[in-house]
Amino acid sequence: MNRTTLSLIAGATALAAVTGFAAVSAPGPGAAERRTGAATLPVERTGLLCPRPSTSDLAETTYTSFTPVTEGADDKGTAVLRSAAQQSAPDEDAEGEDEKDGEKAGKDENDENGEKGDKDATEGDQADKPVLQLEEPGKPVTAEADGADAPALVGTADGRFASGWTAQQTTEVAAGTGRGLQGVACSAADTQFWFPGASTDDSRTDYIHLTNPDDSAAVVDVELYGKDGELKTTVGEGITVKPRSAEPVLLSTLTAEKQTDVTVHVVVRSGRVGAAVQALDDETGGDWLPASADPSGRLVLPGIPKDATAVRLVAFTPGDADVDLKVRLAAPSGLITPAGNETLHLKGGMTAAFDLGELTRGEAGSLVLTAPDGSVPVVAAVRVLRGEEGKQESAFIPAARPVETRATALDNTAKGTTLSVTAPEGGAEIRVTASAGTKGGTPQTKTYSIKSGTTQDIEAPVPAGLKGSYALTVETRSGGPVYASRTLASTEGGVPYFTVQALPDDRGMVAVPDASEDLSVLQR
Repeated sequence: MNRTTLSLIAGATALAAVTGFAAVSAPGPGAAERRTGAATLPVERTGLLCPRPSTSDLAETTYTSFTPVTEGADDKGTAVLRSAAQQSAPDEDAEGEDEKDGEKAGKDENDENGEKGDKDATEGDQADKPVLQLEEPGKPVTAEADGADAPALVGTADGRFASGWTAQQTTEVAAGTGRGLQGVACSAADTQFWFPGASTDDSRTDYIHLTNPDDSAAVVDVELYGKDGELKTTVGEGITVKPRSAEPVLLSTLTAEKQTDVTVHVVVRSGRVGAAVQALDDETGGDWLPASADPSGRLVLPGIPKDATAVRLVAFTPGDADVDLKVRLAAPSGLITPAGNETLHLKGGMTAAFDLGELTRGEAGSLVLTAPDGSVPVVAAVRVLRGEEGKQESAFIPAARPVETRATALDNTAKGTTLSVTAPEGGAEIRVTASAGTKGGTPQTKTYSIKSGTTQDIEAPVPAGLKGSYALTVETRSGGPVYASRTLASTEGGVPYFTVQALPDDRGMVAVPDASEDLSVLQR
């Protein structure tokens, strides 16, 4: 094995340690001549996890999968999402079914033309049949599932489909607790998550969904923090998530304390999981609460809808140190300080909530939170309401990671899609590409300039001749950092259904050192 191959393997190992699941392979002939120093190469293997969409029989779910066209990617590969249930280890019921199949096969062993063998092969194919599989980069694919039986998904992508692979599930619930539009981007497995904005109150039904992609069980601790500190939990420690399976845990069953605002901390003792909170409300619908960005002294919560009628900020600082957060709103005209909410005081280890009212006042906006000198790490999320009392819908926007290079939002439609972009520290130029549609359409690309300290709801491109839904890919061309979110909206029975997803960087590229470089640059 030559030194170049050794260097690439070391780079892939370091990447896997950071992202949980990713790999690169040695470049093809001529790659060494094309690079100087560290080479930036497409990731060649990655994984995504999608939680179980709903427990409602009225739910209608659309799964969407997409990979953007990436220069330098392999010319082969696959991207497949399968039901977590299909990939679970066999249980007693499955064994019983096998016995029945065996008995039936014994009766048919004299069938002509190998019908028995064909039948067994067909059943095996159905058991392993993908829920969603990409056919080509640059074109999204969708699948639909109705009711409470829509499964959690576990998937991997490699080769030409790995770099920038993105998946999303969007669910509409017509009535009942959590009615409205619920959307969440499928995420990679990890070992720690923070969810400020959850609840154990009687008016809410909040689940933490844990999905295990691996062949061995994962063991997880779930910690809850309320307004006075950590809540006493009865069964939050040592939760076992079986191999390649999903486990929804109702938060109110973990503690006897009923609190409106709770921060959930998920810590994986062994293995790794995907995690997301589904927050359902009796009166104001519900949505998914994705994990906040890692604790930091500077947070950005992008894309609060301009017609938001109520914004509630929930924040938490781990440890014992108190902090006074400086609050600013990045509006179309620049950074402003909301009157009456210039600073917000957080006590160490205690969840705090602040009602910011109609914060955006008809304009696009993003929250920028700053701790003095960035010395005290914080996690945060906002709960947003749209509509008038009695006909309101809710969604959540956690603190987000920046779009360092590229990010994608899925399931967009010609109407009802809003792309919001903010550059809180410096101006930036971005390129936005609308993919081909799931059922037809020609990709379109536009370039935009975002002024420093502002948020803009941009008029995103739409594929020419669009049929179906499409993907929006945001690329940072210069300047930054840039943060982005996408809102899907519709109106049903006078209720403004909507869901908001932040666009984290897709981490589709990785820097791999030259063979002559010191590999210690990859160490953390």
